[in-house]
Amino acid sequence: MNKNYQKVLLGVLLLGLVVMGIFVYNIYQVLFAPNTNFEQEYYEVFIPSDADYNTAFLIIAEAVVDRDDLHTTAVKKEYHKNIKGGHYLIPKGASNNDIINRVRSQNTPITLRFNNQERVEDLAGRIAQQIEPDSLSLLQVMTDPVFLSEQGLDRDTALSLYLPNSYEVYWNISPEGFRKKMLNYYNNFWTDSRKAKAEALGMTPSQVYTLASIVQKETAKVDERPRVAGVYLNRLERGIKLDADPTVIYAKKKSENDFDQQIKQVLYKHLELDHPYNTYKYAGLPPGPIVTPDLSAINAVLNAESHNYLYFVADVENFGYHKFAKTLAQHNQNAAAYRRWIARNNK
Repeated sequence: MNKNYQKVLLGVLLLGLVVMGIFVYNIYQVLFAPNTNFEQEYYEVFIPSDADYNTAFLIIAEAVVDRDDLHTTAVKKEYHKNIKGGHYLIPKGASNNDIINRVRSQNTPITLRFNNQERVEDLAGRIAQQIEPDSLSLLQVMTDPVFLSEQGLDRDTALSLYLPNSYEVYWNISPEGFRKKMLNYYNNFWTDSRKAKAEALGMTPSQVYTLASIVQKETAKVDERPRVAGVYLNRLERGIKLDADPTVIYAKKKSENDFDQQIKQVLYKHLELDHPYNTYKYAGLPPGPIVTPDLSAINAVLNAESHNYLYFVADVENFGYHKFAKTLAQHNQNAAAYRRWIARNNK
């Protein structure tokens, strides 16, 4: 082999190595170089369960600089053939390879929260703001009569299955899956100990929830709730109507099918409303809860303060709290003082 031929061969080899090096470098750049366009720690991606590749790609592509390289990587890793809905977190500085790996297999739970919902319709709407299913599909499974009957509930008490808290769920959880998760938490919450306390009060868990919803509306002070609960339990035990203002407000909203109205003060005319939720008209508990009560309100009923109070009214000397009375005469004095304060302050 002559020297010229050797030089040519060596040149070809070197050129091939250079070309291969460029090719490998380009592949590396496509797959492993950073390709994100945001400054925060993570970029959230929500891919619908029924998304095709084009839909999913456009959602993911909002987070990257070079969409062509992202597409090349997606096709190379056959992501375009296996789209999975869910909630995914793309970290700052992620490569295309990392991005595609994440949206293929790392569906990340979200933290779902709810409280202070007056109706199951409101709750369905609140949940639908946080997960993929819409409010109508959620409401349908939440009010399914067969399911409710199996749980010893009905349309009025359906809300009592849902305990306000923070829950980790997959964003694309099904309506049935959401309901099952809430049922599991409900069953775990109602331990034998709590059920025994409810039974000692002559109540079912649903009835405890209903009373807790009234306690929740009566006072925002967690430390006062056991005392307020004790008042209502005393009245129930003695067959005295609850006379709870929050139930009057709820009855008015429900009778007018207007839960957006703001009622700041209960008037005497409101007390005459003939509605089963009006506890000034009807003795005992209303047909169902008037709001989703905090766990503290439920526990306040189960661990109510033992006392002889039968009445309470807002305490103008200690705002947010109430003055309690054992007799009607004492209560009338407290109530008169409250009315005078209202008049002086034009409330």
